[in-house]
Amino acid sequence: MSPVSIEATIQRAADGDQAAWDTIVQTYWRKVFNVAYRFVGTYEEAEDLTQEIFLKVFRSLGTFDRRANFQTWLVSVSRNFCIDRYRSGRRDRAVFAREVDPSTVHAEAPGLNAYARVELQDRVALLRALSPPLRTAVLLRDIHELSYQEIAAQLGVAEGTVKSRINRGRAELARQIEALRAKTEGVSR
Repeated sequence: MSPVSIEATIQRAADGDQAAWDTIVQTYWRKVFNVAYRFVGTYEEAEDLTQEIFLKVFRSLGTFDRRANFQTWLVSVSRNFCIDRYRSGRRDRAVFAREVDPSTVHAEAPGLNAYARVELQDRVALLRALSPPLRTAVLLRDIHELSYQEIAAQLGVAEGTVKSRINRGRAELARQIEALRAKTEGVSR
């Protein structure tokens, strides 16, 4: 979205235009979700947090300084919201900790728990199963958050090729995840 159109869209959303607000959410959902995901580490929690962040952004839209870059402001609001959530959670845990007998609590090992390690290994294995061109395109878009134009320039291919690789890579990942789920459900029965 161009700077002029985003400014007009922001103004319309601030004035109560639902379609303009939907455009903002659709345009920036991935960016906000990625910020939230980095803080919480699980898809479900990140999705919930993203919705809460957009609610806060909607309420704060009137305070956005139109001279600033909207995406920068949005990411800043997202990070601050996540930090505040983390701090309030820490306070809640501190209150809870005072109410718990320390002699009954077992220490948890540092680092990822066993489930998280297996999940991370599965994700890495799924990505490695993609062909290098598909894997590179998906990583640059979904992990490094580069635009299609930036990826095309970096890889030296047409933008349409980039979009095709990302689409095929995501589709292949989805097939692999479904196969893994089916296999897991078959084992757990």
